[in-house]
Amino acid sequence: MYEKCYYSATVGQSFHYLKYMPNGMKDGEKYPLLIFMHGAGERGNTDGSQLDLVASHGYFKYIKEGKEYPMIMVAPQCPCNEFWGSYIESLNRFLDYIIDSNPIDTDRIYLTGLSMGGTATWLWAQDGAKNRFAAISPICGEGISWYGARLAAIPVRAFHGDLDEAVSPHESLAMVSRINAYSGTANASLTIFAGVGHNAWDYAYNDELIEWFLAHRNSDKKDISLPTWA
Repeated sequence: MYEKCYYSATVGQSFHYLKYMPNGMKDGEKYPLLIFMHGAGERGNTDGSQLDLVASHGYFKYIKEGKEYPMIMVAPQCPCNEFWGSYIESLNRFLDYIIDSNPIDTDRIYLTGLSMGGTATWLWAQDGAKNRFAAISPICGEGISWYGARLAAIPVRAFHGDLDEAVSPHESLAMVSRINAYSGTANASLTIFAGVGHNAWDYAYNDELIEWFLAHRNSDKKDISLPTWA
């Protein structure tokens, strides 16, 4: 089961968050970290009283149902009526805190999110100051495609439903196309689920995606020459 935790920031935004620690952890070992960014419907009060909303979808939902995973997972909660894009600097400090207070393998830090959290995944990974993610998986989010070059070295698996009326599938398509235009390889992929609306996460979050994350390390990234503005 997950824990309910609180990160008290000395600078920037504080976050209530869920944390999952795998069973059978051994002293002295470092573990992969998956950060999950929830959607707009799972925002909550700043007192943490609505933190369980974060486990409404995705891997924390499966953890609540008894599923186990071979990695540490954390999921911060965005305050009501706010958006993740306002908190990128605070999220970087939050990640620093998680690394400092848990046995994290910094070569294997992964990022994923859905809807508003899918947008956060794109934006946070594009933040040039803290390029620490070994792989990312944005689900039905919006990106800044003209800065796609910033993600050219990061393995990306994006997902979208072709009937999504909340966030157009074109958003994911534009991001993946722009990234691959700069990477020189098909470093980013997009799966579009036929007949699926906004809830692409129900189809994307499975064991196969976990295996895909674990196959990537920060140290494996290719050295890609980017334009000076990226």
